Amino acid sequence: MISVWPDSLLLAAIYGVIESASTALFGSIIGELLDRLSYVKVLRLWLVTQNLSFIIAGVAVTVLLICSTLRSTNFGAFILLIIVTNISGAVGVLSTLAGTILVEREWVVVISEGHSPELLTKMNYIIRRIDLTCKLLAPIVTSFIISFVSLKASAIALALWNIISVWVEYWLFLSVLGGIPALGESSQKRLLRLSPTNVEDSSSTSDMRKSLLPHDEGSLAVVEKRGGWKIIERFSKVPFVGAWIVYLQQDVVLPGVSLALLYFTVLSFGILMIAALEWNGIPAYVIGIARGISATIGIGATVAYPVLHSHISTLRTGLWSIWSQWACLLVCVASILVKNNILSAYMLMGGVAASRLGLWMFDLSVIQQMQDDVPESDRCIVGGVQNSLQSYLDLLGYVMGIIISNPQDFWKLILISFLASTLAALLYTLHMYRVRKHLIHFEKLVMVFKWSLRSSEIATAN
Repeated sequence: MISVWPDSLLLAAIYGVIESASTALFGSIIGELLDRLSYVKVLRLWLVTQNLSFIIAGVAVTVLLICSTLRSTNFGAFILLIIVTNISGAVGVLSTLAGTILVEREWVVVISEGHSPELLTKMNYIIRRIDLTCKLLAPIVTSFIISFVSLKASAIALALWNIISVWVEYWLFLSVLGGIPALGESSQKRLLRLSPTNVEDSSSTSDMRKSLLPHDEGSLAVVEKRGGWKIIERFSKVPFVGAWIVYLQQDVVLPGVSLALLYFTVLSFGILMIAALEWNGIPAYVIGIARGISATIGIGATVAYPVLHSHISTLRTGLWSIWSQWACLLVCVASILVKNNILSAYMLMGGVAASRLGLWMFDLSVIQQMQDDVPESDRCIVGGVQNSLQSYLDLLGYVMGIIISNPQDFWKLILISFLASTLAALLYTLHMYRVRKHLIHFEKLVMVFKWSLRSSEIATAN
């Protein structure tokens, strides 16, 4: 997007807005849809739509790059290709969301049921490690193709990769589904629950219960459903609204909102920050290496998380991790004061990369809290709404990029992002206090202080 419209963040920001808006608007509906489909149907829908959309996006971008004069010679065709690229990206993100909810929110919990809690923790950080390893390799490979071959080659590589990988992905997921008995049993339960006869039986049972109600009780129910109550009940049955009501009733709302607020940021190696770095003259391969270092630190979070989790609770791990992430972002704020653009850019990349340790540990902590505390019947719905909320905040971040589209004013976006991270940390701290009624074990600090005092006295006496 920077290549086809230089010296502006506008097209990059618009792409981000459309991508985020699709998840924000349809994320909760995706969660409810998954709850009504069998595992095999979800796999097919997910992989076909995801890979097809990325293939179409790859072809559209390739045409834009080959026909570099299209913007001036045929503006209508130029806009059409931009629209196709944006829509394909949006569909790809929605289908990826379906897969994320299925594997990370549903399958992981089903597989770990009946085992020790440590298994769920281990599976969470291993899956996150796989995810971050891909985030490490993808930008490095892509940036080297862009720097040493061409942008066109990277777009063609994207399309070819998705054509090849879809078959391997489908085979791997079917192997997992067929090879783990717990998933097979859960899939059978879903099929029984989703079968038409089951639905008819449940509706007839509901009618029978209504008919068996005493006359007075039935009259009372009719009275209650009149007027405003009836409107509220109908409104709550709308898929989008109903999903949000389920989400807001959970005990993990504040941690979920805190995690979502961290998406209201430009302090990540996303579209806007990369565009700003390129505008400052940082080469693509340097940005790729920095993204790789960032992902490596993220992988480090999957190693540190189980160690910290084994010594303190999931809840407290989240508290330590979100504040450590906040502390690293202070370097990004400090980069605003540096007059040298190159040094400022390197400080920005360094602060963002270092903050990934706390960020991904916090992400793992919130996910595990949702897995532990959200009922099985609400798991997919809550997962869909959580991703939708994250996308709303991500969308606002791109809207900021459209409003403040001059790369020279990127420092304003850094400050706004830092304030959002501060609010996220404060909200999670409030949740921690509400649950535990304290933040720090002062008695333990006193014991440590006394122990160190005695040690120093003994050392002095000797």
